[in-house]
Parts: sequence; structure tokens; C-alpha cells
Amino acid sequence: MSASRDGRSRDPRRPGTSSRSGRGPAPRDRQARPRGGEGRRPTRETPPPRRPRSGPPPRRPGSGGGGRAGGGRGRPNPPRRPVKRGNPRRRIHAAGILMGVILLVFAGRLVQIQVIDAPEYAAKAENLRLETVDIPTTRGDITDASGDPLALSVEARTVFVDPVAVRDDERERVIDELTARFDLDRAGVARKVDAEPGRYEVVAEKVAPDDWEALEELGLSGVGALDDYKRVYPDETGAADLVGFTGTDGHGLEGLEGVMDGTLAGEPGKQQVEMGAPGVQIPMAEGLAQEPVPGKDVRLTLDRDIQWHAGQALAERAEELDAAGGSAIVMRPDGEVLAMADYPTYDQSDYGDYSAEDRANGAVADAFEPGSTNKVITLAGALEDGLTTPERVYTVPYSVQIHDRRFKDDHFHETQKLTLNGILAQSSNVGTIKVGQQLGADRLHGYLREFGFGAPTGLDLPGENAGILAAPDEWWGTQLPSISFGQGLSVNAAQMASVYATVANGGVRVEPTLLAGTVGEDGGFQASEEPSRERVVSADTAAELTRMLEAVTGEHGTAESARIPNYRVAGKTGTANRVDPETGTYTDGHTAMFVGFAPADDPELVVQVVLHDPQDEYYGGEAAAPVFTDIMSFALKSEKVPPTGTEPPNIRLFGDG
Repeated sequence: MSASRDGRSRDPRRPGTSSRSGRGPAPRDRQARPRGGEGRRPTRETPPPRRPRSGPPPRRPGSGGGGRAGGGRGRPNPPRRPVKRGNPRRRIHAAGILMGVILLVFAGRLVQIQVIDAPEYAAKAENLRLETVDIPTTRGDITDASGDPLALSVEARTVFVDPVAVRDDERERVIDELTARFDLDRAGVARKVDAEPGRYEVVAEKVAPDDWEALEELGLSGVGALDDYKRVYPDETGAADLVGFTGTDGHGLEGLEGVMDGTLAGEPGKQQVEMGAPGVQIPMAEGLAQEPVPGKDVRLTLDRDIQWHAGQALAERAEELDAAGGSAIVMRPDGEVLAMADYPTYDQSDYGDYSAEDRANGAVADAFEPGSTNKVITLAGALEDGLTTPERVYTVPYSVQIHDRRFKDDHFHETQKLTLNGILAQSSNVGTIKVGQQLGADRLHGYLREFGFGAPTGLDLPGENAGILAAPDEWWGTQLPSISFGQGLSVNAAQMASVYATVANGGVRVEPTLLAGTVGEDGGFQASEEPSRERVVSADTAAELTRMLEAVTGEHGTAESARIPNYRVAGKTGTANRVDPETGTYTDGHTAMFVGFAPADDPELVVQVVLHDPQDEYYGGEAAAPVFTDIMSFALKSEKVPPTGTEPPNIRLFGDG
């Protein structure tokens, strides 16, 4: 076997190599020899390049460094392994699996976004363009016993701006219009107009519908309005201190508005809206989150006409006497309050312009010594316990010394003989002290409590002062005589009015009440619970007290100015020194009072009048009794109470000698 001219073996069993660095076609497989001794099939080969005439033979491609082997000949390179191509089906299968996995991941993520987490993403998307706003509900009215309003809600608008919808070329005009029409700070309005990405910025509340319509006609971009309600108080009801007012959020802050807020307010609804240009709210199809629940109307026992007149009469007299304050109460014997007026008062629409003291309901908030109006309790206890009679005669000097204190009557007089009737009619301090000593501290304290002193009235009004009534074991040497004629304890006007209502009601005390009931959305009336009732003294004792009180307005009584033509009147004057609450000592001021009922023979109405620190005239019969007469006369006519038609009894005031 010989080598070819290019040095490659011609042995057909040895594969040759290409001249292109092994990148030629793959070597042929070895061929089997032909059968029958036939010679080899000739092969076609590319002729080798011509060998140069001189010089060493060219190195075989891929040969080593000229090592020798086998007879000194150059050792040929070992043959390369053939490169086998992979199966394309396997590659396609692997790629398919990989693509399937990727598609499954994408599909899973889509399912998570579009199915599992869809509500969350939808909510986030909606929040970018939606707002949740309150659907205002109607606050219930406060009315008198006849349904006449003392406080009511009227339709209004809440004006807002949608900053996203405000066009750039209208920005300055929007700011100017909102600032001027609602008297607002321009910088504050500008901040709301520029408050992107916010979609709902409230500019003004409680806007009258006419004012909004005038603004709406301008067609300003991004400016809209929502329905709302505004609290309105009819002018001059005289009930501001009692009714109170609401704040900017529509909830009650003082008076009955505050106390009854849970009943009056109702529950606002919730609505999702989309803000469209120019600021128009677009309710979503299923955006109602909560239905609004209207508030209930609150019906009082008040009579609006009597309330108004009581407030006017009180204010006129208080201003005439330059009094620091005062109150007037009209009540039925069964405790129903027809009027509760206070001075000074205020305008509920501008409540911020008044002090808390001016807004307080003095009929329950101001405590004072009851003075001579308290004497009826001392005498009632002595009569009820059988310790005395209306005709019993007492020796009554001008003054009496008890321990370290000398007690006097208001006016000097010689020692006189007075019946129990006369002691009350003449309003004798010394005579009442004698009766109080008969009754004793424990029994007197017990009757004071039964008539309602030292405890809340039951009216549940804010700021009520229940007064002061010490326990009898805390009374010192002069406390019994002082308390028997109205010093050393304190009450409010409603408590004292209740005392005289108890006498007028035949000795049965009914807890005072203002609330008649509530009226629901359907117009149905639900009456309040019946107030508590308790007999304090017998009907006979109450009748005896009524005759004695009627003598107070008679010829020899202290309150002839309390008489009313054609009606019999029973009542009592009261004058007390004012106490400085900071020092606990008496001041130079006085509290003037008158409380009574009519007709005396068949009581229908009770009126209590209190004037704090009146100037010039400060005795109850001079300062307060004329106001009582004015209010009682009007109330009797308003309630259509017929004239008495009988003459008052002739009772004995003075004893013999």
C-alpha cells in the first residue's frame, strides 16, 4: 500500500481529511471488498497538488512535530470523530414544553388579575375617578304641641369643585366667582381648585337653592352641587335657649337639638358617584352603599304663642329694670310645660356671636335661693302632719334672736297676732320660723325632697343645676329657721314651678315634662312615657294651701298686682339675696320672684317668673308680679279658660288683740 503524492494514505479503510481544516464533507464509510476476487472499484480523486522539486515535503495538516514511528515514517494524526447531528424532534418538543410553561404562567396571572383579584383592582381603578359622598337625610322638626315648627329643615345645596374638570382657561374665573359669591378666602378657594388628583372639594355648604341656580347658569367647568338641608329657626319664637341649635355638620350642639340629636338626626346614606365635566355627579348603577334614614320629628308640650308672649313680657320687664337675667315658665298642674322663656336670649342662626352664658337656659341652669316662695312647703308640712291649722294664731314680733343671729321680717311692724293664713299672706319670716320649729329639721327636709328639691327635675335638659339641699344632720344651729323661710338652700325655676303645680294638682306631684312624643316618617305619633306621679300632701292640705295662697293676692296680701280681672289667682311673692358662687357670701343684689296658678278654684295654669338682680324695684310683688299677670292673662285667653265666676273666700288673717 503506497502513499499518495500528497502524503495521504490510499488505504480505502483509512478515512481521509479535507484540505479545509477538517470542515469538508464527512468521510465515506469503509466499503466491503467485492466478491469473487474482483478488484477494487476505482475511485475518483482530486489530483494532489504538484510536489515541489526541492525542499522538505509539506507537513501534513494536523500532524505533530515530526515524530517518527514504524520504520521511520511520520505518524499520522488520529482521525476525528464524526459530528452527529441531534434529533430535531427532541429540540422542538423541548421548546414546546418551555413555551407551554410560559403560557401557563401568563394564563395563571391573568386568572389572578381578572378573576381572583378582580374586585381589588376594579376598586383601585374606580377610586381614581369615583368619590363616596353622603346622601343627606332630613333632620326631624321640633314642633310645639300643635305641630307648629320651632326648628325645621329646608332644602339647600352643598357646592363643590372637581379640580380635574376645571379647564385651564377658566381657572381664574372659577376662583373669582366662588370667592365673591360665598364671601370666602381666595387663597383657600384656589387650593381647592388646584387639589388634583382630588375630584370632590367642598366649597360652601347650606347654600340656598336660588343662589346655586344663579351660579349654575354661568356654566363654570368643574363646579357642581349636591342636595342638602339647612336648619332654620322661625323668627322670635322666644325658645332659642330651650331649643338650642345645630353645628355645621347638622348635628345638635345645645338645647333640645343636642339632647334629642339621636332622634332628630336620622342616618345619612352613602353613594358612590363619578364626577363628570363640568363637576356633575353621575351616580353609579350599584353605588348605593346605604339608604338614608330620615330623622323623627320631636313634638313638645309647648304652645308656640304662649312661648313667644312669655319671652316678650320677660324681656321687656328685664330691660326696664336693667336685670342681669330672668326666666318665665308656664306649666299645667300635671307638669306639662307650655312655655320656658329665658333672658337674655340669642339668635340661633348666629349663635357664634353670643357667649355661652347668654345661650344657657336659665330656667334650669340658674340656681338661686327661693326666698319666701319656699314658705308654702314649710306650711304644707306642718298642715299635713297635723301640727297646725289655717286659723291658728301666732304671736309674731318684727324680729327674733336665735343663737348668734337675729332674724327679721322685710318691713318693720309691731308685734302682731297672725293666723297661719296671715303668716303666708303677709310673708312673715318670723312667723314661718315658728312653724318650722314645730315641724323640725328632719320632717322639713323630707317635705323639701318630696316636693322635688335637691334632685333633677326630670326634664333632662343640658346644663341643669339641681340646686343645693344639705342633709339635716349637716344643718347647724340657725339652718332650720333659715331654710324654713327660703335661705340656705338653692333651686332652679323649674323646680319651684313644680312645687306650685303640685299644690294646684291636689297634692300630687307629676314630674315636669317637655316631650309629648315623636312623629315618624309615616306620620304616626308615638307618645312619650307617662311621667312619674307621687302624692306629696293630701287633697285637703292642698285645698287649704290654695285658699291661703289666694289671700296673698287679696287686699292685705303682698301681691295685689298679681290680680287678673274675672279670674281668681293664688300665688306667692319671693325676694332673696343673691349669693356670689365664688365666695359663697351674699351680695348686694336680689332675686325677685312670683309664682302662682289660676283659676284658684279650678287650676289650669301655673306661671313662674324670676328676675335676677333687678335695679330700683327688687321685691317680688313689685318687680316680678306684673310679669306674672301679663303672661297668665295671655295664657288663660290662649287656652280659652273661662272666667272663674265665683268670689274668693273671706279668710281670717289676723288674730284678736
